[in-house]
Amino acid sequence: MEKCFSHFDKKGNAVMVDVSGKQVTYRTAIATGYISVGPEIMEAVTSGNVRKGDVLGVARVAGIMGVKQTSSLIPMCHPLPIQKCSVDYELDQEKNRIHVYCTVKTEGKTGVEMEALTGVQVTLLTIYDMCKAIDKHMVMSEIHLIEKTGGKSGDFRFDEK
Repeated sequence: MEKCFSHFDKKGNAVMVDVSGKQVTYRTAIATGYISVGPEIMEAVTSGNVRKGDVLGVARVAGIMGVKQTSSLIPMCHPLPIQKCSVDYELDQEKNRIHVYCTVKTEGKTGVEMEALTGVQVTLLTIYDMCKAIDKHMVMSEIHLIEKTGGKSGDFRFDEK
């Protein structure tokens, strides 16, 4: 069975998907990613000695703001009423990685996967921006959807292969 692309009409023109006939359902998405930093940055972040301020606090706010702006950044992405958004961290000091987790919830006609992924990326970019004066050798990696619930396509859970 051939799968059609929903963001194009029969003439190949880009269109926003019509969700007007879909049912409102409870939807969640959790995305993750990490930034690899040097030991000097990890020490500065954990001790609170970064000149620009509280790196993780500012990055959390930036990630939440990114979630709320997703439809302005991603073409054809529907604006959604975000009902819950959180950005959390796990610091792996052994590997010098800052792991980011973004959880987004809403009740709507389309999912919040793009919002959660945008939240992770904006958080990581903010960490980079606030720490680049210390060392620009940082790499953002493995940004992906962990899980999503709700909607016609059902639940999804990322399984390592």
